[in-house]
Amino acid sequence: MNPLLILTNCPDEATANAIALALVEEKLAACVNLLPRVQSIYRWQGAVESASEIPLLIKSTAENYPALEKRIAELHPYDLPEIIALPITHGLPAYLNWLAAETLQ
Repeated sequence: MNPLLILTNCPDEATANAIALALVEEKLAACVNLLPRVQSIYRWQGAVESASEIPLLIKSTAENYPALEKRIAELHPYDLPEIIALPITHGLPAYLNWLAAETLQ
């Protein structure tokens, strides 16, 4: 089992909740945290943009990542959603075992 922390940002609470619920219900993620709004500043199509977004912290595994990435892309309203996966190299063993047990393998 290779645990991952996947990050994405959503334009609003409704989208964030819909993506989080789908990922957990479909066992693509064990847990999703919805964080308070953040202000994002980025370059898009040659212009500097600013947007208020809801970050999601998604806990899953490398084994589930391809299906999880596909599902986020299907549900996300952005043309190019941020989907970044970071390896979890250390963690409470019982938590990491729970994470693996609650996701598809």
